[in-house]
Amino acid sequence: MVHISLLSDTHSFIDDQILKLCKDSDEIWHAGDIGDLRVTDRLKEVAKVRAVYGNIDAPEIRGEWPLHARFNCEELDVWITHIGGYPGRYSTYVKPEIYQNPPKLFICGHSHILKVNRDPKLDLMHMNPGAIGKHGFHQVRTMLRFKVDGDKISDLEVIEIKR
Repeated sequence: MVHISLLSDTHSFIDDQILKLCKDSDEIWHAGDIGDLRVTDRLKEVAKVRAVYGNIDAPEIRGEWPLHARFNCEELDVWITHIGGYPGRYSTYVKPEIYQNPPKLFICGHSHILKVNRDPKLDLMHMNPGAIGKHGFHQVRTMLRFKVDGDKISDLEVIEIKR
């Protein structure tokens, strides 16, 4: 079983509260718009980090992290990208691949809106953790925590922090 903390859109913001929320995680996944490599460096002090770059990320971040991360966590096929869209309205960046070879868990950021929903057509779970940073229109900072056991996701938890 792997304990995951999922966040996105830090926009260079990281604080002790975020690190404390991630402290019991085996892995921390970041769905882009990191903003500053100090964010992922601090997260690496807590747990293994998997991340992708987002549209605001500068060349040094793009040199460290990929645009897409596709991997297996236990037996779960996971795809993380920053701009991915939503079930039925996937981004042109991912549309051909997601319909040809869908993962079981598709994660994106970008919108600053937390959403978790199934795509019954592609038989996948879609997650967007919203934004944990302070930059943007959102009034509540959000992230997700969950467990992966084999190919199953369980104990999904929404974390909300007032700005």
